[in-house]
Amino acid sequence: MSKSKIYKGINGWSFPDNFTIEQSMVLAKEANFEGIELTLSKDGELSLATTEKEALKIKERSKEIGIDINSVATGLFWQFSLTSELAHIREKAVGVIKKEIELAALLGADGVLVCPGAVGVDFRVDQVVPDAKNIEYYTGSEVISYEVAYERAQNAIADLAPFAKEHNVAILVENIWNKFLLSPLEFRTFLDEINSPYVGMLLDVGNIISFGYPEQWIRILGDRIKKLHFKDYRRAVGTIEGFVDLLAGDVNWPEVMNALDDIGYEGWANAEMTPNYQHYTTQIIYNTSLAMDKILKRS
Repeated sequence: MSKSKIYKGINGWSFPDNFTIEQSMVLAKEANFEGIELTLSKDGELSLATTEKEALKIKERSKEIGIDINSVATGLFWQFSLTSELAHIREKAVGVIKKEIELAALLGADGVLVCPGAVGVDFRVDQVVPDAKNIEYYTGSEVISYEVAYERAQNAIADLAPFAKEHNVAILVENIWNKFLLSPLEFRTFLDEINSPYVGMLLDVGNIISFGYPEQWIRILGDRIKKLHFKDYRRAVGTIEGFVDLLAGDVNWPEVMNALDDIGYEGWANAEMTPNYQHYTTQIIYNTSLAMDKILKRS
C-alpha cells in the first residue's frame, strides 16, 4: 500500500457571491489552503468572454498571493448539456469545455471539471419546449434515454480528448446528481472505453453518499481519479439540502482516507462548500480548512 499525497484546495463556489477572484485567493491563502479551483461563469471575471490577457493577470496575481490554481470548474453544464435533445445546446456544451481547457492552460491548471450530461435532474424543475430551436440555453429538466445519454456524452468527450492533449489539460468527468453513471463499475467502463490519458475522473466524495460509498468508488476507479471534491452529506435528509459542513455528515472519512492510501492517490482535494452561514459567512472557509487538516491527518 502506498500512502496518499493530497494537496489541500478549495473550490471558488465556497466563497461569498460578492467576492472577487482576488479576494477569494487571499482568503484561501489566509485560511491555509494550498490551492484553489476557480469557477467559470457565463459572465464576470472568469467567463466565456475572458481574454488571454485577463487570464494571465489572474495567474500572475495567484503567484503573488502564493496559491496554486489547480483546476477550473463551471456550473454552465446545467444550462449547456452534452446530452441535451437540442443539438445547438450540445454544441454550446462542447464550446464551454473548450473554453474551460483554454483558460485552465493559461491559468496553470492541469484539469477541468466536466459534467457529462444527464438522464434527468430532479432539482431543476423549470422547463422549456423540448424541440425549441431559438432558446439561448436549456434551463429545464429534460429526461434523456440512458443509452442515448451514454453515447452522446462518451462521443463528445472522446472527440475533445485531442484538444485537451493539445493544451496539456485533462478533462475530468465528475459524478453528480444527474441519474447517470450511477455505478463505479459503469463509470470505470465509460472512461476505459474512451481510453485517453487526458480523460479521467473528478470524484466528488459527498455526491456519492445518497446512493453509495465513496471508499468503494475510490478502490474501483483507482488511478483514473485525478482530482477530488471533498463534501459531506446527511443521508436522512435525502435532498440537495442534505449537504453539510465537513465532518457533520455521513461520509466515513477514515475509510475514505484508507481507500486513497490503498490506491496511492496523489493530487488535489478541493473542498466544495456552500456559503450558507447566515452570519459571518467567510467563517466556513476557516472551518473547512481545519476539518480538512483533521481528515488529511495534519492535526
